[in-house]
Amino acid sequence: MGEVQTPVTNHCNFSGIRPYMADLPYPPIQVREKNQAYAGLLCVDYCGAVSELSAITQYINNENRLSCENCAAAKTILGIAMAEMMHLQKLGELIVLLGGSVGYSAGTGNGRMKMWTPEYLTLPVHAEQMIAADIEAERAAIRQYRMHMRMIKDDCVNAVLARMIQDEEYHMMLLKALHNEVR
Repeated sequence: MGEVQTPVTNHCNFSGIRPYMADLPYPPIQVREKNQAYAGLLCVDYCGAVSELSAITQYINNENRLSCENCAAAKTILGIAMAEMMHLQKLGELIVLLGGSVGYSAGTGNGRMKMWTPEYLTLPVHAEQMIAADIEAERAAIRQYRMHMRMIKDDCVNAVLARMIQDEEYHMMLLKALHNEVR
């Protein structure tokens, strides 16, 4: 019989972590009318290369890898991931209201659908690079939401996207401060 080994534990306590979001209300989740084209655009935001699903997956991966070495960073990243989960849920509701269906595939721009894939993620090894990748992902999301807002002529949908951009900008602020700490 061998020695009983002491388990390795993660001493980072995640209880009480809440979504990190701008302290502003969300507009009602509603649309003016069904529109498959708008639903298709939101599917890209839902599960495309630059999407809430990609953000959530990347953040949770980074949080898991950081939790033993940098608890404060891991907690921040988990709070951001939780906000992205709420964005995913809101986008799903909008897609359904617009007459689309929620799945894990989105248009590629050439008329074809592509399933979500982890190839969309950027997963560096070092904390500084992880956070830099997260900052870039937030920038890309903001650019894409703004582009989609120019294409969507539904003030109800655009109000939700504009509110989500406020969260993404807040996330960038938090991530930039975190990036400065881990340098």
